[in-house]
Amino acid sequence: MSEGSKADRQARRLSRRKFVGAGALAGAAGVGAPLLAPGTAGATAAPHAAPSRYATRSGAVCTPVPNQYDEPFEVCDDELFVFVANYKPFELAGFFDTVIGNGLAAAFPDIPLKVAVWDQPIRYEDLEAAGVVPDIIIDDPRRRIDRELEPRGWVSDLTGDLANAGIDLGTLNPAAVEMIRARSDGGVYGVPLLIDDFVLLHNKKIFDRFRVPYPTNGMTYDRAFRLAERLTREVDLVAYKGYLQHPDNYLDYNQLGRYPFLATGSENPAPEDIRVDITSEGWQRLGANMERFLFIPRNIFTTVDDFFQTGHVAMAVDTLWKFNSYALNEMYIDPADLEQWRGLAENVDLAVTSVPVLGGGDNATYQPNSLAAYVPPQSNKRRQALDVVKWLVSEEAQVTLSSYGIKPALRSDAVVDAFGSASPALAGIDTSGVFWGDNAVVTGYEQTEYWDIPMYMVFRQHVLKDGLSVSSALTITETVDIPNYIRAQAEAGFDW
Repeated sequence: MSEGSKADRQARRLSRRKFVGAGALAGAAGVGAPLLAPGTAGATAAPHAAPSRYATRSGAVCTPVPNQYDEPFEVCDDELFVFVANYKPFELAGFFDTVIGNGLAAAFPDIPLKVAVWDQPIRYEDLEAAGVVPDIIIDDPRRRIDRELEPRGWVSDLTGDLANAGIDLGTLNPAAVEMIRARSDGGVYGVPLLIDDFVLLHNKKIFDRFRVPYPTNGMTYDRAFRLAERLTREVDLVAYKGYLQHPDNYLDYNQLGRYPFLATGSENPAPEDIRVDITSEGWQRLGANMERFLFIPRNIFTTVDDFFQTGHVAMAVDTLWKFNSYALNEMYIDPADLEQWRGLAENVDLAVTSVPVLGGGDNATYQPNSLAAYVPPQSNKRRQALDVVKWLVSEEAQVTLSSYGIKPALRSDAVVDAFGSASPALAGIDTSGVFWGDNAVVTGYEQTEYWDIPMYMVFRQHVLKDGLSVSSALTITETVDIPNYIRAQAEAGFDW
């Protein structure tokens, strides 16, 4: 999110007309009460020097956290401070309280809890500058361990702590656990909480109009391609697209579990020792599979958001929170945008299945798009924090998540049965595809270091703009784009 006045920030937050925002709303409050709403208009002021810590009448010591919006924020040492980032629904006022906060407050009535969501008004860098480290961080492990947490020293191996706290990773989604291990330098830095999985959305109105059978769970990409060819057409001055799938996400969360980095003999290799492979047989298979969809005549890739924005896309791969929004699950929609979303929904008869699979008999869906909990080594409330994390992955908490349309990390009959039960908007929609199959497990990450390399160059630059074959695009990205990126990052002092 760019800087601006509080009024500007509020306006940007309220508008979801582009459906994918760059920033995140934040609130801070004791859990059990609604998260604080953003302020109204006011001029932006540059962050000023941190005010001194002060003691309250109860004896707690509070630390103000200056921020770029010059809005009051503080963390007191008698609070268990939870900081959340990179899950869009948490941006909406009240969402965290409903799906987590209220149950958390009931489970731990004697622990004062403070919850903040990136970035209103604070960000990671604001906390770091103020010398404040959260007791629990909830964030995406795939990218944010290396970009945000590890450089600050806010993660450490929790293997022993989890065993002592009675947290059994074996009960949780194996692919989500392995994703965390892949970023944890030989240990395990966090505990998966939920998976904002990718699913295949389809508009039954278009299938019915052209008398084409609906997609099914476990459908192969070959069948999806044949359906896409039949459904991509122009009728009465309207262009219908058969299939949209974001090629970046397709490669990043690929269903073969391919990891782009080669072993170097170290968990922390020097930048000049990093080696990648995105041109071997598995990567070529992935590339060729996607390439054919992009070159169906008139099935031009724009954005998967067109599925709902236009109502003229038959199938699109997107995340579960988008599915909830498109189903008009009002928890997932800002009230200011609800009428617009209702209007758009008139053009879509929504259905959902699992993403297509690469071959017959295969049941691998995307690698998990997960959120995990971390307990930084600096926390002086480590015991309490681990108790809270244990509750977050308990069946009680995970069933509640599932009831509101979230796929939890814990998989049990009760979790599956509860899915959407507290969300009337999902009644009547077959959601069995949410739990169909298994998330692909990332492999081959040992003795490597993750870098957030520019995989987007493969399709968005070299195939769709330059007009190269996907095989050539993979080669150029591997031999030119990625080495240049790593070199530039290292010269700038970054290791991701």
